[in-house]
Amino acid sequence: MDKLHLLSPAGFRAGAYAAGIKASGKLDVAMLVCDRPAAAAAVFTINRVVSAGVVVGRRNIAAGKLRGIVVNSGNANACTGKQGMRDAERMCQLAAKEIGCPTAQILPSSTGIIGHLLPMEKIQRGVAGAASDLGKSAAHAQRFSDAILTTDLVRKTAAARIKIGGQNLVVAGVCKGSGMIGPRLALQPPHATMLAYLSTDAKISPVVLRRLLAASADKSFNAVTVDDHPSTNDTAAILASGLGPAVSSQREVKLFSAALDEVCQSLAYQIAADGEGATKVVRIDVSGARSESDARKIARAIANSPLVKCAMHGNDPNWGRIISIAGICDADFDADRSVLKLQGTTVFRHGRPVPFDNAGVSRSLAQKEVLVDLNCGLGKSTATVWTCDLSKEYVTINADYHT
Repeated sequence: MDKLHLLSPAGFRAGAYAAGIKASGKLDVAMLVCDRPAAAAAVFTINRVVSAGVVVGRRNIAAGKLRGIVVNSGNANACTGKQGMRDAERMCQLAAKEIGCPTAQILPSSTGIIGHLLPMEKIQRGVAGAASDLGKSAAHAQRFSDAILTTDLVRKTAAARIKIGGQNLVVAGVCKGSGMIGPRLALQPPHATMLAYLSTDAKISPVVLRRLLAASADKSFNAVTVDDHPSTNDTAAILASGLGPAVSSQREVKLFSAALDEVCQSLAYQIAADGEGATKVVRIDVSGARSESDARKIARAIANSPLVKCAMHGNDPNWGRIISIAGICDADFDADRSVLKLQGTTVFRHGRPVPFDNAGVSRSLAQKEVLVDLNCGLGKSTATVWTCDLSKEYVTINADYHT
């Protein structure tokens, strides 16, 4: 399993290049290419302010077929007007020319600072360089992953292998995201960014792929938050080469869906773990809610509370902050019926505090992963959201990000 990577599914190549968009001189333009037209699906931000790349990407994904993805980091190409649109389309043209496919079969992405026009001479040089670098090795997959990073401290990768009809099928992915993270990804939606790119060799229809990606994103990328800020550029896309086993029966779809969920949830967890300034992952499990919607609202409200996140940073078992935020979100909640546990220790039950070892629970909160478990006692619905603590380093990073 550890040897699997983005290019493990049959039919894919990737490349990256340092074009000078990032002042650091690190890799900043990347391409993921399928050797044949791939079934494809994507979900995008629901933010009404969107990057030019998202506008073009929505249009190009509509047919459910792609040959490749082109990404630049260091510049978001958002709030850049008509010129930004021309530049996003030009990125697609450059990538399409390099691999010999229609422009509409390229999905563009950008991440970085909002409000700056793309440096198109560097983009042109970067696309050509990334195309020249295309290869199938683990090193190429790693270079692609590195090229999409901005404030991330580590690359984020995941993969799963399953068997269908006696044949191996691989689902793999990479993502980036550290700050400006609160994705709300949808198929058709009414600075730093969450970007995720997945590959698979499954033979699957675009319609089914679209449905499964939307469902998987809802349980993974939409369930992670660092600062509850859906970016202008948030994108998750998957390409299926069709060179592996067919996924068509109900059983096959279920197996594939489980593998896709595994990969996406691993990537989402890694985003929370690499949150800007984060020292720990905080998992919010809400059970016993009246509805799934209520469970999600309560879990997300707890995960996004600055008071809760600060308490987690300070290893402070301040359960009152958790109960009170659950009571003000737009969901049914009755403190008299709820039970709250921190790291497995019950601290509140049915409207009253429960005596506990404050120092002991505080020590348990110092671990790299913290579990907040709230049972609402109202129904059977559940939800999980991953977040991180809020540190002084988060403020420092975001105070200095632009300047």
